[in-house]
Formats: sequence, structure tokens, C-alpha cells
Amino acid sequence: MKDLAAVIVTHNSASVIGACVDACQRQRVEVIVVDNASGDATIEEVRKRPAVRLIANKENRGFAAAVNQGFAAASHPLLLLLNPDTVVETSLEALRAACLRPDAGAATGRLISADGSFQRGFGVRRLPAPSSLIFEVLGVNRLWPANPVNRRYRCLDLDETRSGTVEQPAGAFLMIRRSAWEAAGGMDESFFPLWFEDVDFCKRLLEKGYLIYYEAEVQARHLGAHSVRQIPGPSREFYWYASLLKYAGKHFSRPWCAVLSLAVVGGALLRLVTGIVLHRKVEPVRTYGKVIRLACRYLLSGGGRGRSSSGSRYSNQAQIHVL
Repeated sequence: MKDLAAVIVTHNSASVIGACVDACQRQRVEVIVVDNASGDATIEEVRKRPAVRLIANKENRGFAAAVNQGFAAASHPLLLLLNPDTVVETSLEALRAACLRPDAGAATGRLISADGSFQRGFGVRRLPAPSSLIFEVLGVNRLWPANPVNRRYRCLDLDETRSGTVEQPAGAFLMIRRSAWEAAGGMDESFFPLWFEDVDFCKRLLEKGYLIYYEAEVQARHLGAHSVRQIPGPSREFYWYASLLKYAGKHFSRPWCAVLSLAVVGGALLRLVTGIVLHRKVEPVRTYGKVIRLACRYLLSGGGRGRSSSGSRYSNQAQIHVL
């Protein structure tokens, strides 16, 4: 496919990147790997495949920035964003055809786990409403996964055998039309190091009037959580909450941002107390203390749509980097 390039962002991905790249090359797709300062043999593994274009960053620039790098390096009208632990198992032609529709901005396929089961609740979701994220931070979705808010948010009612339009496919397997990518402004690099950057991009893509298609006949196997496992637990918690609040600040009203910030404080307090009581460790105090302080800053700043909500690829707010 001369009009398509695959962009894969890696960080300590030596164990999975080979299978991912090989699957793309079997489809005769050009591959661009952007490595975020891996400390393992990822680069060596990529260099075993001379046809692959490698961009080796000396520091971890975060997922969104690396995606922007990879997309900028390609000249193709269609771009396939893939996680390194994803292996395409079927022809990509249906995704290509979907992306070439006049109203299309992006297209995704069916993501399956190692056991062949559909990754329900992950591969395709609806854009989060304030209630979705409030239920998430308060732990309601974990305690009662089948609640109506979570069913809607995670598309638990989706018939994965039927193609159609969707709102928020995972960035693990997403084909994007270059013109739509440029119209939406690429990925917002202030979502650092990851989380919610793909949600934010899909939101902005839809706001530009594009549609996102789901093609059931296209399938990729996805191990899942590969990138997440590279981040130490305490930092992982902080980054997730920070990206969640950033997304809310860009897309929700000030009142809803205030409610969500209070929910984050309440949920973090519950997790802090539970961690101390059950595990008798002080680590939850440090971890969730930082989360509570962050949420309070958002609350006191009056964040929400109406403030500067510019989220282009050039934005990179320092508060996300502070631990």
C-alpha cells in the first residue's frame, strides 16, 4: 500500500516490536518506529529490519510527541497508528477504504486479546461525559461495571460484528487520514507521558465534522498495557489523574470541572485510606497526596472550557511533568 505508512511508538518494547513490524511489512506497508529512549534492545531489534525508518529519541518525549514526530516524518495520505504490542492479522484494505470516504477522518478495526476475545470496553468507547469520569474516579465503575453510565461510556452494548461509526477508538490501532490529522492539529503533547491524548484527538476530530469508522472485518491482536507497565506505579497513578483533569479542563464546563475535581479528591482519599488500612504502607499517602493537591489546584484555578483550551501539538504545560 503505497499511500499508507504505519507509525509505532516504542519504549522498552524489544519483546514485542518484532512481531508488530513483521505483520506490517507482510502487508507491504512502510513502517516508521519512533523510539522514546528505550533502555533495552528495542533499537537493535528494529535495526534487524533495514526497511524500517527509525527515529531514536534520546529522551522520553511522551506518546503524543512521538506520534507527532512519526506522522511528520511520513508523506503518505493515510497513516496507521499502532501500539508495539499490536499485531495486524487481516488485510487493512477495509480500513483504507473507510478512511478514503469523503466524510471520514479515521477508522479502526476489531481489537482482540491473546485468547482471541474482543477487547470490549477498550477497543471502542464513547467520548467520556463528566458523569463517566466521576464514576471512574470514585470507583463506581470498578464496583458496579454494568451501571448504565459505564455501559454507555465503554460501549458494553456494542455488537462488535457490525461495522459502523464510533466516537473514540483506542489509539492502539487507528488509521487516520492525513488531511483530517492536520485539520485537527495533531496530538496534544501536554498529555504527558500518555493517557487521554487519543480521546482528546478523537474529540477534536469529531468537532471538525469528520466521522470515525469501525470495520469489523479488520482484526489486530493486542496484548495490552505494554506501555503502562513501563511507568512506576506511583507515577502511573499521578499521570493518569493529571491527564484526566487536563482533558476535563479542555472539554468540560467550569462547573463540571469543579465537580470532577471534587470527585478526584474524594476518590483519592478513599484509595489513600484503603491503602493504609489494607496494606499498612505509607506509599498511598505520598501517591494520592500528590493527586489531591493536583485536583485542588484545578479546582481553585476555575479550570474548564472557557479558559484557554488550545491543545495543539505545540502545547506542553509543565504541571503534568511535576511529581
